[in-house]
Amino acid sequence: MSGRPGKAAIFEQFAADGITKMFGNPGTVEQGFLDVLGELPDFQYVLALQEAVAVGIADGYARASASPALVQLHTGVGLGNGVGMLYQAKRGHSPLVVIAGDAGVRYDAMDSQMAVDLVEMARPVTKYATRVTHPESVLRVLRRAVKIAMTPPRGPVFVALPMDVLDADTSEPAVPSTLPSRAVLPVPAELERAARALRAARNPLILMGDGVSVSGAQAELAAVAELLHAPVWGVDNSELNMDTTHPLYRGQLGHMFGEVSKKVVADADAVLIVGTYVFPEVFPELADPFRPDATIVHIDLDDWEMAKNFPVHIPLLADPKPTLGAIAERLVAAGAVSRVAPTRWTRPPVDAASPMIERFAAELADRAGEGLVLFDEALTASPGLLKHLAPTRPGDYFLTRGGSLGIGIPGAIGAKLARPDAQVVGFTGDGGSMYTIQGLWTAVRYGIGAKFVICNNHRYELLDLNIEQYWGERGIPSHRHPDGFDLGRPDIGFAELARSLGVEAVRVSKPEEVEPAVRRMLAHDGPFLVDLVTA
Repeated sequence: MSGRPGKAAIFEQFAADGITKMFGNPGTVEQGFLDVLGELPDFQYVLALQEAVAVGIADGYARASASPALVQLHTGVGLGNGVGMLYQAKRGHSPLVVIAGDAGVRYDAMDSQMAVDLVEMARPVTKYATRVTHPESVLRVLRRAVKIAMTPPRGPVFVALPMDVLDADTSEPAVPSTLPSRAVLPVPAELERAARALRAARNPLILMGDGVSVSGAQAELAAVAELLHAPVWGVDNSELNMDTTHPLYRGQLGHMFGEVSKKVVADADAVLIVGTYVFPEVFPELADPFRPDATIVHIDLDDWEMAKNFPVHIPLLADPKPTLGAIAERLVAAGAVSRVAPTRWTRPPVDAASPMIERFAAELADRAGEGLVLFDEALTASPGLLKHLAPTRPGDYFLTRGGSLGIGIPGAIGAKLARPDAQVVGFTGDGGSMYTIQGLWTAVRYGIGAKFVICNNHRYELLDLNIEQYWGERGIPSHRHPDGFDLGRPDIGFAELARSLGVEAVRVSKPEEVEPAVRRMLAHDGPFLVDLVTA
């Protein structure tokens, strides 16, 4: 391969890996390779007005496409703006490849404007972080980044690309990155041990998470649950890992209080953990919540999470899909029979007392039909939403994760970019929306026809609920919530704000306004926002 500048070679490498979009916000030290983009008609730069929006769009794109998403940030200041969303991507195992420029290796000793250790900034919120310091290693490092991002457990990676390194010529060839297969099974003896322990249980329980989705193991998980007659709970469960209308699906354990998880697992004599870690709460139980005589089986490709917090008796470092399939075969061979009667899920009725979110969700369910994709950051409104739009198909539902607000709008934009033929609706709250409301501008600029619903209760309501729990645990008498939880003074005009960014919008504050708003939203050619007043 003849020499060419690294700033051009990197796009050859991205093309070799099938990456044709870059989500970002430009900066001076990245101008060299951004200038090259003008010569590449088949490569799209998706401009966001703030770095958190760029990372959020990329996160939604990676989740909906199950492929790596490329993000460009602007040195330390841009990386700092994107850290919250990168944390969310790390906790959710999104395969993001994040690049940022700096002025150059030659200036390292100068401690000049914007100088910062980018690798150390990125390390806590990424799976891997590095800086290229020689032109003949630029493509090698980018391939390594793609490999690490896409190898389960997936996650975001970061590569700092100094300007002088990219300006120099490189003769490295651009070839596709190698993605090692991790479709591995445990040895037969371990499979037998796991199947035997689960078969012997009188009160088994399954805890499952997003490793199921990455593996494509939804059918195998359901089969094992049916053979064991075991209820299934979601833990760190933000993809569609099991049909939520399945009679054995029990819902989410949540992410706040360990006592909730403790109550759920307390009576189980065998617990099968698949594709998740235990437990993800903000306030977890410090003591082992499982029964002393319970047998714990853990199937995952993330060895870090196995027995990280509590002992596991049968840890199987393996791919969930073939491993669950092999366990199901052994259960059947041992005489296990599924006695789970199929049930037909029906939506609950809506009446005059139904909350606004339920009225809206029911109307959306009636009008959107099959193929609706939901990006759910509705938070306290989410239970009402899912009462009428219960997720059933992999790839049609994405839940916020990681604890940082603001993913609802950019996540829906990214999902729509990845699934242009789908009807994508992103739900967020009034508080969360204001972290990334600039994303609406990006949707208009690129004609991304995602729809957005702001569940507007004029508060950080989740904080209201959490502080009430805090008061109860400590015997503090109930009193007025902190003033900082209030978002109603002044009232935010979300419809007006959306229109200022080029998005058609409507405010819905009365039940009779729901039906025409949903009809108008779905019929509109382009992005559309509904300010849904829920309180």
